[in-house]
Amino acid sequence: MRILFLTISFSFFMLGHSQKEVDILIIGGGAGGTSAAIQAARMGASVQILEKTEWLGGMLTSAGVSAIDGNHRLPSGIWGEFRQKLYEYYGGPQEVATGWVSHTLFEPSVGNAILTKMATIPNLDVVFNARYGKVEREQEKWKVKYRSKGKELFTKAIVLIDATETGELLPLVGAEYRLGMDSKKETGEAQAPGIGNAIVQDLTYVAILKDVGQKTHTKGLVDRPKDYNPKAYACACHREKGEMFGGVSDCEQMLNYGKLPNNKYMINWPNCGNDYFVDWPQLSETEKKEAIERAKRFTQGFVHYIQNELGFTHLRLEKEFPTKDGYPMIPYHREGRRVKGEVFLVADHLERPYDFELYKTGIAVGDYPIDHHHDKNPNAPKIEFINIKVPSYNIPMGCLIPKGMENFLVADKNISVSNIVNGTTRLQPVVLGIGQASGAIAALAVLDKVSTTKISIRKVQQALLNSKAYLMPFIDVPPTDRAFESIQRIGASGVLKGYGVPYKWANETWFYPERMVSEFELKSGLLGAYPKLRDLPASGAWVSPKYIVDIMNSLTKEITLDNLKELWTAGAVPAPFSETDPLDRRTISILIDKLLNPFEREVDFEGK
Repeated sequence: MRILFLTISFSFFMLGHSQKEVDILIIGGGAGGTSAAIQAARMGASVQILEKTEWLGGMLTSAGVSAIDGNHRLPSGIWGEFRQKLYEYYGGPQEVATGWVSHTLFEPSVGNAILTKMATIPNLDVVFNARYGKVEREQEKWKVKYRSKGKELFTKAIVLIDATETGELLPLVGAEYRLGMDSKKETGEAQAPGIGNAIVQDLTYVAILKDVGQKTHTKGLVDRPKDYNPKAYACACHREKGEMFGGVSDCEQMLNYGKLPNNKYMINWPNCGNDYFVDWPQLSETEKKEAIERAKRFTQGFVHYIQNELGFTHLRLEKEFPTKDGYPMIPYHREGRRVKGEVFLVADHLERPYDFELYKTGIAVGDYPIDHHHDKNPNAPKIEFINIKVPSYNIPMGCLIPKGMENFLVADKNISVSNIVNGTTRLQPVVLGIGQASGAIAALAVLDKVSTTKISIRKVQQALLNSKAYLMPFIDVPPTDRAFESIQRIGASGVLKGYGVPYKWANETWFYPERMVSEFELKSGLLGAYPKLRDLPASGAWVSPKYIVDIMNSLTKEITLDNLKELWTAGAVPAPFSETDPLDRRTISILIDKLLNPFEREVDFEGK
């Protein structure tokens, strides 16, 4: 009997370690996957990440792209948390503003340490060095087989999230997707090519160098790669007219582009630098691996060029990553497969957000210009992507939900956007926001026991607001503003709109909370949700407390000025009360949010 008992116990022990059941399974612990996991676990769902490397963060860390592009004045949710922890580690904002390409630069190893600590929370299990295999549906759940530490394992989950760098799961689960440059006919974008193609952007194999002092000896420099061609880098920091990138005219400035704290340098240089075209969608796994190795050697060649041809022998390849050769674990993919979602975000939506209603479903924000890298592929159509001007924007929730698929989400660069729009939604803070939203959707689907396709958009948005995330990209109303949530809800309800401005390398949308509002503007913003207001008189006069009372009474929500004064003095609006004084946009947002709560009215994926 004792032998039988031990055998049974051992069997259960082995079974318990070969299979796992969680609410949410995330494939890929990159920027989006890590953010999704943190958000979902904090909301009470059980989560597992399968990550193929030893680090969390993907392009932020494992790929070495540790210079943040965009969202400097939009510290939304987990992105804002991550940046604050960088400030605390290095000693403040000024200590991470080391390179001119970004306001926030950091060592990849530090970024990984921060994300790992953020992910060390209840309900979250991370499996590193995990290689997934078969993905299938079994009894209303997802079942994924994977290999880790020499063992064949599997996990079952209610919700599956594709957070890979290139949308690897989409073909495996049968999700429809787009790849490459969409045609003008499909997107309606004036700048899109007449005929679509499968061309993807150049990728980059980053390198991190460290200044070891003014030493001129050559011992320890990187070897010259076998296919080295110095002509490929000849224009990296020299121009006939001495101008590059609006003022970069020498090699020191080129290197300072990605200067990191502690005298390190991120080598991710687009102009005659280490961008490299790999036509990975058309390659077998073996061919893809070989092409990635060539991309790495091309970066090795650029480092060799910097050290030997340009004379920066004091810059040495830093052992920043847990790899034998000192290079990152993965390349930086700027795009991958893009799922066909419940909505399709194109450039027109970004250029003129208020001509549509998708903005009402926003779950993440971005402000970077549309930036594509195609210099290394001579067959790519010549499009001046950077000249496509858009203001800052938000991403509709339907972009994260594959059309017609239950309990399957995307959480990285694989969302439902056009190829052109991907040029801005691919950036690190935006992907962190996309991931956070995906995690909120998944957690609510599990907790409310509904499909991800049936989830309440407003409930997801409120969960994100609870986490200090932005729904609307209002640059002048930070989460520390007492009216942040009210203004975000009023903005996402369409009651008061923002003013978008395409501006250099950080586009803007302003709410102007101190501006006064006319009766006509407020009535117009409320009419869509409250048609009873059609007969309410409205002029160009500023909105006063008395007009707020008139609105409420027109909707049969009986309220007097005394009632409003009670709300006022209770702390809703910390200012002297006067029934005739004009009200600014901040005050009106607070009052309409509290008295009418238009945000509680559900919208569909189109924002209607």
